Amino acid sequence: MMKTLVEHIAMALVDHPDDVRVSEHDDGHSLHIELSVHPDDMGKVIGKQGRTAKALRSVVYAAATKQKRRVRLDIID
Repeated sequence: MMKTLVEHIAMALVDHPDDVRVSEHDDGHSLHIELSVHPDDMGKVIGKQGRTAKALRSVVYAAATKQKRRVRLDIID
């Protein structure tokens, strides 16, 4: 569910939605989500002063709280 949520939001933000890649890694204690986008879209995902990335993380953390899970979202290049 988290992977789908991140994918859906990221695809709406970028100009190259086909290049959006989201991977999940569950280590038993927490869920690690990695988001990768086209290099031209990195600024759109991060936003001015990181505001968009912070908002994306807030949505993911809120959804994780509902599921009582610990989540980490990394935006990678």
